[in-house]
Amino acid sequence: MTIAYIAESAGVSVPTVSKVLNGRSGVSDETRARVEELIHRHGYRKPPKSRSNVVELVFRELESMWAVEIIRGVERVARRNRIGVLVSEFGLHDTVGMTIDDTVGRRPRCVLSVAQLSEAEREQLAAKGIPFVVFDPIDELPDDVPFVGATNWRGGQAATRHLVGLGHRRIAMISGPDHPFCLARLSGYLSALAEAGLSTEPDLVVKTQLMREHGYAAARELLSRTDRPTAVFTANDMQAVGVYQAARELGLRIPHDLSVVGFDDVPAVAWMDPPLTTVHQPLAEMATAATELALALGRGEEVSQVGLEIATTLTVRESTAPPKDE
Repeated sequence: MTIAYIAESAGVSVPTVSKVLNGRSGVSDETRARVEELIHRHGYRKPPKSRSNVVELVFRELESMWAVEIIRGVERVARRNRIGVLVSEFGLHDTVGMTIDDTVGRRPRCVLSVAQLSEAEREQLAAKGIPFVVFDPIDELPDDVPFVGATNWRGGQAATRHLVGLGHRRIAMISGPDHPFCLARLSGYLSALAEAGLSTEPDLVVKTQLMREHGYAAARELLSRTDRPTAVFTANDMQAVGVYQAARELGLRIPHDLSVVGFDDVPAVAWMDPPLTTVHQPLAEMATAATELALALGRGEEVSQVGLEIATTLTVRESTAPPKDE
């Protein structure tokens, strides 16, 4: 069924049928009714617009230190497949910015979202046949939503085991909000303590936001105690930067007086003084896997699994050492 056949059957021109299909004016009510009746009778549907040869990478905010690592991973696959990469920033949900409508209007080959997509946003992309993958999701997703994440629980366990192995017994954790990845890192920390026969002390766990200033405030409170911890594990590297600042202001030396372990391994932490021991989250590799998954879905290929978790590893540098009294 073609638009030309509809036009011939209705005794009108192709542009007239196009006006009816697109809801434009300039067509009499009688002609519009006749064309619409033929459209419904024959089940005619407008052919979908062809998708652009672009992968759209969507961030809520581009302030993160690890955005460059993600872009690098996406570019690696895009270059190999001779497609372009468009980076968009939606802004947080309570801000005015770009929306999923803008993305849908651009008809990208696929979408990688470095943030949670709402149910309505996912449905909107699916309705337009635009495949998507959620990168490092911050909330629980339905089983059929494609995602790529990291082994957060094992990362938290490895970080804490490292500190226990050095002889630390009062190990604090500055955790993050109740997002699944933060809870998994916290659970790994608690598991490693239990494995070592160490009791969990609720006052050594502080939940806060994932920014430097929040890590700083939490560390000031923890390190000002008379029975302060000898080691701190943070839910991300930015919090660890705040711990460094708080320790310095309180006259504590890292790692002589305090050992610190972060999570993410963004490039900048290797330049800190001392360089930060942290859990390496393979961001570029995760982005590569997410892009390959999205493109495969766009080609209509069957994939073995829509949810992938890539292994974390502990990168030991100079911010950890045995406690002074050992």
